[in-house]
Amino acid sequence: MTLNKDSWALGVVIGLVLPVVVYAIVILAFAQYGHVENLVYTIRPKVPFLVAVFSNLLPFRYYMVNKKYDHTGRALLLVTFLMVILVFLILS
Repeated sequence: MTLNKDSWALGVVIGLVLPVVVYAIVILAFAQYGHVENLVYTIRPKVPFLVAVFSNLLPFRYYMVNKKYDHTGRALLLVTFLMVILVFLILS
């Protein structure tokens, strides 16, 4: 599957894979730098999820504005909305 294709499947794959990668990076960063010189950052559970989910906005804008790939952008937006709803339903 190439990234230069206008398809729903590509949008769903990007919409699911990118937040997982960003979530892992955010959790690793908080684990590494959470206790720096008497600064203790307590993670609220929604913060890493929301940072990861909203990372979909960058490829969404790229595919909708620059590439004009309507199906890929709509699939990204659909996955993003579903993930936000799940985050608030599960973690509330």
